[in-house]
Amino acid sequence: MYTAVTSDIQITVIPQYLADQSEPDEGRFVWAYTIEVANLGRRTVQLVARHWVITDAAGKVETVSGLGVVGEQPVLNPGETFRYTSGCPLSTSSGVMEGHYRMVDDGGGSFDAEIPAFSLDSPQTRRVLN
Repeated sequence: MYTAVTSDIQITVIPQYLADQSEPDEGRFVWAYTIEVANLGRRTVQLVARHWVITDAAGKVETVSGLGVVGEQPVLNPGETFRYTSGCPLSTSSGVMEGHYRMVDDGGGSFDAEIPAFSLDSPQTRRVLN
């Protein structure tokens, strides 16, 4: 589990390797990740956009930006949470994802809430201890 807090918005990520959707012999590795966005503050906020940076084990970087998440732009009152699950395919057996959500508060201010960097590791990933 990976967690970050920015301006009273807590983002928690739980990644999971999907062996049944992956085809390692063909260079296809798939993960699901569940994200919970919690409003720990006193203001109502809305998640309006996302920005991801996805890096595979070969160093290939892909950025993904867009409105909302899973077709929604959730509004979170103080104390509320929003949870969703999405997925990420890679051509390597491991990688890293990180990014931010653009949030707008009920006063019209906006800020970027950090999505913590999280590791995508499959059983095929070779582990090395330093």
